[in-house]
Amino acid sequence: MKQGRALTITGGRLVTPDGVRTGAVRLGEGRIAALGEIGPQEGDQTLDANGMLVAPALIDFGVFAIDKPAFRFGGIARAALMPDQTPPLDLPSRVSFIAKSGKPDLWVHPFAAATRGLGGAELAEIALMKEAGARGVATGRGWIADSGVMLRLLQYAAMLDLVVVAHAEDGGLIGSAAATAGEIATRLGLPSAPAEAEALAVARDIALAEMTGARLHLRQVTTRAALDLVRAAKRRGVSVTAGVTPAHFMLSDLATVDFRTFARLSPPLRRDDDRRAVIEAIGDGTIDVIASGHDPRGAEDKRLPFADAEPGMAGAETLLAMTLTLVRDGVIDWPRAFDLLAAAPARLLGVEAGVLREDHEADVAVIDPEKPWVVDSRKMEATAGNTPFDGQPTQGRVLTLFKGGVPL
Repeated sequence: MKQGRALTITGGRLVTPDGVRTGAVRLGEGRIAALGEIGPQEGDQTLDANGMLVAPALIDFGVFAIDKPAFRFGGIARAALMPDQTPPLDLPSRVSFIAKSGKPDLWVHPFAAATRGLGGAELAEIALMKEAGARGVATGRGWIADSGVMLRLLQYAAMLDLVVVAHAEDGGLIGSAAATAGEIATRLGLPSAPAEAEALAVARDIALAEMTGARLHLRQVTTRAALDLVRAAKRRGVSVTAGVTPAHFMLSDLATVDFRTFARLSPPLRRDDDRRAVIEAIGDGTIDVIASGHDPRGAEDKRLPFADAEPGMAGAETLLAMTLTLVRDGVIDWPRAFDLLAAAPARLLGVEAGVLREDHEADVAVIDPEKPWVVDSRKMEATAGNTPFDGQPTQGRVLTLFKGGVPL
């Protein structure tokens, strides 16, 4: 699906890395042709943004399912897919198929499985999967326990200039835990693991990344201790980045007190001090990416006792609105918000998108940041409505979404 006539979006507030400014943006031949104090050219289609934000479309870094209606609702034009599929993305043919699967209305960037079958033992054919379209390599939902395997993975990825996306929880400590150890888990009688399981995993993987010079992305860092390790590593010049989902800066383990399995997540919700540490880390730049962790789960996975339910949340539709709460609270500004949601994921994936900049891909969203709505799990566009934000009033909706200059 290619763009036909050029389109000029006028009357908007453009969100650029340098700030928010009034102006227009012209989309032509699938690219951003011009932006700023410009007007439409002869023959252009026009769209009046009427004072709304005009921003880069979101790039969701690390989803577990391709869910086009939910992505469209959430303003997501690109999604980086985790290798935890059925079957896993551990062969070039599977990666190639997934890389083409979103067309024409979504860019899908697959992550290659780090090990065969995501078993954590034998490295997969990563170079061949890169040739087939993989934009990174990921350990999946689990941690690679064998440090030798992780070292070889990072060495190999460094040679291929691929980012390694790692899950940061020591598997030997977490076992089958459903909650973070502490007062709430004890009261509820839930199997739990210490929050230090995250810091231990982060410390090891940072040490190995520092040895190899590899690019390491810790998909979710949710505890104060682990964030301090990331912060210190960045100061030393280690090529490490960190991500988080809105659940871990919006919610604490108090959200589990009624045993509602929509709050059964991986990693589990943390104590409130850790939640506040995540907000601080977003504000000071320690966290680089906010992603949805989109993992829709139906009743067969969620309508179970809390400890038996599968972790995961449908996050694509709430990603933007929950991140905008940080802008309203003064934690971050508009450029930083869209760096977290679009520009930083684009840099990690190596794609020319995520920023309103001439000659970048024309993936653009027109957003009403004040539009009120209520999250309702029964009415979500996702294939399942397992959101921990069910019933929460919020603000911020995408009005129009363009992929390659084509409205979706």
